[in-house]
Amino acid sequence: MTRFFVLLASLICLIATSATAGNTTQTASYFDNSHRTDVLTGGVRMITIHTEKGDFKVWTKRVGNNPTIKVLLLHGGPGATHEYFEAADSYFPGASVEYYYYDQLGSAYSDQPDDPALINSLPRYVEEVEQVRKALGLDKNNFFLLGHSWGGLLAIEYALKYQQHLKGLIISNMVSSIPDYNHYAETVLMPAMDQTVLKEILDLEKQGKYDDPRYEELLMTYYYPQHVLHMLPDQWPEPVVRSFAKINKKVYVPMQGPSEMGSHNAILEKWDRTADLPKIVVPTLTIGGRYDTMDPEYMKMMSTKVKHGRFLYCPNSGHMAMYDDQKIYFEGVIRFLKDVDARRF
Repeated sequence: MTRFFVLLASLICLIATSATAGNTTQTASYFDNSHRTDVLTGGVRMITIHTEKGDFKVWTKRVGNNPTIKVLLLHGGPGATHEYFEAADSYFPGASVEYYYYDQLGSAYSDQPDDPALINSLPRYVEEVEQVRKALGLDKNNFFLLGHSWGGLLAIEYALKYQQHLKGLIISNMVSSIPDYNHYAETVLMPAMDQTVLKEILDLEKQGKYDDPRYEELLMTYYYPQHVLHMLPDQWPEPVVRSFAKINKKVYVPMQGPSEMGSHNAILEKWDRTADLPKIVVPTLTIGGRYDTMDPEYMKMMSTKVKHGRFLYCPNSGHMAMYDDQKIYFEGVIRFLKDVDARRF
């Protein structure tokens, strides 16, 4: 009997040692910089984007190494920055996910041309993402696109044109129809607000007083903590505050409108790709939150329209699910990435 326990203990020790060695090897590989050309800059690359109006630079930053899982992050806004995605640093490296931060043209870390043809054009942004993909060397064997909010809209458009280059698609907190987004805001979210407050917000919008401190105060008190980031404003995480403080309104207002309370009098107001969702055949994850500015049931429906879909529900979150339900969000995203990579999807 004693010999049995000695053998058992030895076997457990051997298994533990092998697992540790495997983890050490995996970690060493993930942080291996020997074949990288961006070591001096900590992974940062300024990528040249070619347009009909000339060449411009966009900012990207790579973290980690994984030959089969590389995630390009598309921030929202439009006109925000990559910074609010920095929560990924707490999850992706530990899961050996290689990922790329990226500021779209017009956003703070990239060039900011004052030309509507460049910064207020959805088709041009699609071509920009394709140029970034090529420059980063991403392809169908490793390329995952994760778009949040406006980035999710952009990801849908990219997939409908260039999905042959994708391994997987993640549409985070974005519906496939702006008219349906507006309908949800007008029939569900706005009626639940203090109607006196709502009237004052709408009156200020009619007057075009988008920069009025009172307008910002009302949104930050009565709408954004309920539906954008489901926390009191003084508790908002620093990367979110930093990113939102840099929103380029020359991008945001013409494309989205004056606020997150629907999209009105804007370029994207009539955008609707719901009927085209069945054309997306790559594995796709949609993500929605209970208190989102957009209907989570709609985002669940989207996962049934694409050919290979999955839905991730965040029960405590608003529009910024990567903060409100951070553990659920990132564990769900990582599970999707691993399942697609292992062909379990």
